[in-house]
Amino acid sequence: MQPFFTLEHSDKTSSARAGRVRTEHGEIETPIFMPVGTQGTVKAISPRDLETAGAQIILGNTYHLYLRPGDQLIRKAGGLHKFMSWPKPILTDSGGYQVFSLADLRDLSEEGVRFKSHFDGSRHLFTPEKVIEIERNLGTDIAMVLDECTPYPCSFEYAEKSHRMTLNWAQRCSTRFNENGPVHDYRQFLFGIVQGSTYPELRKLSAEGLMQIGFDGYAIGGLAVGEPKHQLYDMTAICTEILPQNQPRYLMGVGKPEDIVAAIGLGVDMFDCVIPTRNGRNGMVFTWNGKMKYKNSEFREDFRPIDENCGCYTCRNFSRAYLRHLFNTGETLVLFLASLHNIYFYLELVREAGKAILSDRFASWRKEFYERYEKNS
Repeated sequence: MQPFFTLEHSDKTSSARAGRVRTEHGEIETPIFMPVGTQGTVKAISPRDLETAGAQIILGNTYHLYLRPGDQLIRKAGGLHKFMSWPKPILTDSGGYQVFSLADLRDLSEEGVRFKSHFDGSRHLFTPEKVIEIERNLGTDIAMVLDECTPYPCSFEYAEKSHRMTLNWAQRCSTRFNENGPVHDYRQFLFGIVQGSTYPELRKLSAEGLMQIGFDGYAIGGLAVGEPKHQLYDMTAICTEILPQNQPRYLMGVGKPEDIVAAIGLGVDMFDCVIPTRNGRNGMVFTWNGKMKYKNSEFREDFRPIDENCGCYTCRNFSRAYLRHLFNTGETLVLFLASLHNIYFYLELVREAGKAILSDRFASWRKEFYERYEKNS
């Protein structure tokens, strides 16, 4: 049997790396960006169009899918792949970020998380064991442990207590995952999540503690929640220096193009974020020449594509003026066209980064990207 992850090349000009993740739903070339399909769909984009754009893996969310339509229903449907008609790999977040974002609706303890549903007020309990059972029912290829995403800023005392609880939850998740096999006819993998806020010593303890438990891969959580940019990079670097070379590293929720490029240079393999689809729906697109607010009046008579160097369906067929017209008239087609372009750009970004890594020129490629992208942004 081939290994779950193979490190294929380490760039000689940086800490960037290219690898390959193998699941029974297909292989994933890293570095990779994962479009976010929180509720079993990447907003406004069909699975067919995601495949055409080059998506190799998408992300779903345990919290949302548990509440609606329910993990038992998805299990009856044959798992999330069949339910949403997506044939390639899926990763599911455990709900830890929702625990963070719904602070007014939940209570944390060593037992787990008691929370109120954000849409009907019903009460629920997520324990580490419960989360694993849900992810088994969903049939995700890569499951995440239950964790607490600490707020920023938070005291050292709070971060330390949270880190210890998250590490305990990770052990319980691992135990349940190994006790109970998959409910669908393919293998699943489990990632631990490094926490510790912006405290280097806690990040080190968290990474080392997770490695002692042993996981198929490791995520870096609790960042991009308001901390200064230099701390985002510093904490990421601390983690990648410690985490195993022969296993994938996933930086959770970090999704600005400039941050993805920086984190690839620090040795991160996997990324996800709602930014490309959310910004697309709200009038902003990403190009190799920086961000563009296509809803602005300056594009009223601009008949060029969003990005003349882009090969996506949107850029091959439609103009900036047309997208602006659709947005200002409330036509839903623009949600698809703008979101599709942004997803294509993100996937092309990591593909080009991968090519640069394989040819040992990532540092120069990164410099060229920043000079072009940030000058116009």
